[in-house]
Amino acid sequence: MDTIDPFARFSAWLGEAEASEPNDPNAMALSTVDADGMPDVRMVLLKGHDQAGFVFYTNRESAKGRELDASWKAAANFHWKSLRRQVRIRGLVEEVTQSESDAYFQSRPRDSRIGAWASQQSRPMEGRFALEKAVALYAAKYPIGEVPRPPYWIGYRIRPLYIEFWKDMPFRLHERLVFRRSSLDQAWRVEHLFP
Repeated sequence: MDTIDPFARFSAWLGEAEASEPNDPNAMALSTVDADGMPDVRMVLLKGHDQAGFVFYTNRESAKGRELDASWKAAANFHWKSLRRQVRIRGLVEEVTQSESDAYFQSRPRDSRIGAWASQQSRPMEGRFALEKAVALYAAKYPIGEVPRPPYWIGYRIRPLYIEFWKDMPFRLHERLVFRRSSLDQAWRVEHLFP
């Protein structure tokens, strides 16, 4: 396996996870920091990855969207229990292109596209009926044909400065391989860490 290219290594590990994880091998814990400096974490789904970074989609008006827009930094963690492996990522965040967001939005199931319009993500809700009513209203607004992407529903890309590959080993003497760089235009420095 190529230890010089962390993206190739990640692709290989994700491919193995897709063959062994029972649910959502692309799930990652996404960490941000709020306006008070308090850390915040939640699970999201990775929807694309390449040499540029790791892409996920969300409502920009959600708590995570507001936190990302304030700092343009994030961390993520993939944990594949069946493989006894994890990958940690830290880096800068950028918005994906409008065409990328449009293309992914149109690939989603129709009910998910309606739900993106109906949900005022992260804001207080009077009860479940308020959400169901909003879903019904948007389903009536877009009864057939294309459901356009809401302007606040976008993709973010984590451009990593740090990627750590962790592998469980006997007696808790785990393998930790780290790729780090100070800026996006620098080459990766590779090092092993004590467990």
